[in-house]
Formats: sequence, C-alpha cells, structure tokens
Amino acid sequence: MSGSSRLSNAYTTALCRFCLAVSLLMACHAGGEPSPLELYIPDAPPLTLVDSSQGHGIVGEVVLTAIANAGYIAHIHVLPWARSQKHVSEKQDILITPLSRTPEREDRFTWIASVMPMERAFFSIDRPVSSFEQAKKTYRVIGVGLGSAQEEILRAQGFSDEQIHPLTIGDNPAQMLLKGRLDAWFNGVPESQYIWPKMSERKLFMSPVMSRAELYLACSKQCSAQLVQDLRKAVETLRDDGTLARIQQLYLPQ
Repeated sequence: MSGSSRLSNAYTTALCRFCLAVSLLMACHAGGEPSPLELYIPDAPPLTLVDSSQGHGIVGEVVLTAIANAGYIAHIHVLPWARSQKHVSEKQDILITPLSRTPEREDRFTWIASVMPMERAFFSIDRPVSSFEQAKKTYRVIGVGLGSAQEEILRAQGFSDEQIHPLTIGDNPAQMLLKGRLDAWFNGVPESQYIWPKMSERKLFMSPVMSRAELYLACSKQCSAQLVQDLRKAVETLRDDGTLARIQQLYLPQ
C-alpha cells in the first residue's frame, strides 16, 4: 500500500470514529428528550456538508457537537443560501451556520459564537492578481456564491454588476472556471483548495488573501437569551478543550 493510500485510510478511519462519537453523543441526549432546534446550512465543503456519510464538515461538526453538548438536538435544513439567510433572520430561535459577520448582516442576526476565521482570495487558471484594483481591471466575469459574503465584499469594493456573477454555492464556480465561462473565482481559501483537486489537475493560481472574517454560528434576530448563552458556552468549551482544532485537522490535514 502506498503512503498516500495509508494516509487516506487513516483520515477516513479517524473521521468515521469522530462522526460515530458525535452520533452517540446526540443519541444519548436524545434519550433525555432534548429541545429541538432548526439549523440551516449550505452544502459548502469542507465547512459544511449535507451528506452526513462524509461527516458534516468543520463548522458543521463543531456546531452539531455544541448543540448536543448543550442539551439540544438539531434538525438540519438546506435551502439556497440567500433564502436560508432571509428565512432565519425573519423567524425566531432558528440557527444558521457558517455565516460571515459582515456590516450588511450585523443587524439581521443574533451572533452566538465565532467558529473559525475565513480567508478569501481570487482564484484563476491563467491571470493571477495581487489587489482588488488589479482584479477590477483584469477580470470581466468573477464567480461568487449567491448570497455569500464574497458577493457583498466585491460590491463594497466597487465591482460592477456586470463583473459579479452570482452562482449556487458549491461546485458551479469551479466548473465554470474550468470551462472558461469565468475569468476568476472569488471564494474562501479552504473551500476552493478542497474542491479544486477533486475536479482538475490544472494549476490554480491564488491571489494574496484579500479579506478575512470570522465564520459564526448565528441565530434569528429574535433569539432566546438562554439559547444564545448555552450554545456560546458549548462552542467555547470545544475551542478550549482542543476539539475544534482536532476537527479542523480531520478535514484539512497539514
């Protein structure tokens, strides 16, 4: 067996064991009739994954573990990301993750806890850039996730509607970049570096990091103070005891 195969098998085994531990933990809490919570996530690997057979991603695993540890049980929902945000912000006591805390979103949600930082950059096949100004002059069409913080950031930086091409969060921007239908992809660094090798062996050029923001577990604007306190404490406990770092290592081994 090759070294890469052994590494892949070890990663899969570790991830399966962790997911089993999370499942058992949630089952134990379920026996005590925990309060149900609605949780909205996108399919945005490696941050959140909808297919639970592969785990729920870095942020997904952290949030689900925190919810279980706090004595609740999560019911996961998936909608187009812009619709998820609108729905959660207008309802009461509904959770959403991973959500970047941007000025445009600040007053629409209750911000429970930061889970991890997110760096964003431009990705291209043949024309790397080093600044927003250079990107404006170089790229005619830039793919971003519909309803994502990336879209908000480019608009705030003065990119035109013609340059910004919103797409469904997931693989579409990478596919269109490969087909030459996009000049660049403005996206989170972990997600892009996770997706690209699964789609192509071509070199992907990355700009310097253009934006940094924290990814949060958030709640509706109208959210129970007790719920916020319980989940905030649970997330911080996972950070303090090293669980959060271990989850990150499972999905993004160095």
